[in-house]
Amino acid sequence: MRFVPTKIDIVWLAEATPHCDERGLFARAWCAEEFAQIGVATSAAQTSLAWSRSAGTLRGLHYQQHPYWEEKVVRCVRGSAYVVAVDLRPDSPTHCQWTAIELSADNRRALVVGKGCAQGYQTLQDDTELLYQMSQPYVPAASQGWRFNDPAFRIDWPLPISVLSDRDAEWEAYRW
Repeated sequence: MRFVPTKIDIVWLAEATPHCDERGLFARAWCAEEFAQIGVATSAAQTSLAWSRSAGTLRGLHYQQHPYWEEKVVRCVRGSAYVVAVDLRPDSPTHCQWTAIELSADNRRALVVGKGCAQGYQTLQDDTELLYQMSQPYVPAASQGWRFNDPAFRIDWPLPISVLSDRDAEWEAYRW
């Protein structure tokens, strides 16, 4: 597994290093030892699936409030998605900055999102499914989000938005 840093010091692109032969390929998707080397939790408290029917569906920007901040490993297992992480740490030099990567079933990449970031995505294809590993269990009272089109972040979503939940449409503008 190879970890590529992004401009946000707690967000990495994780690339599988496949072993290929006549049968196809085999690649490690999770290794506690390798994740520990970059300072990421070495156990998952929860694994979740998110499926979207239509291209252009937008989910986010979501996170859990402190002390329930979570690390996430986000992988696309069907279709493709534009996955965004926004740095919410007030003392960070990249506060309010975002990074994004296209994840797909074909590229087998994952985005590792550290504690203190909000995360969201937009599907690029119909019938897209993402797999999440989180370091903390879901705590409904700690669940929070900020507007996907917040001027504090200025995220460039790649497609017109086709589906957006009422909850995501009603998040407040970011304040710190």
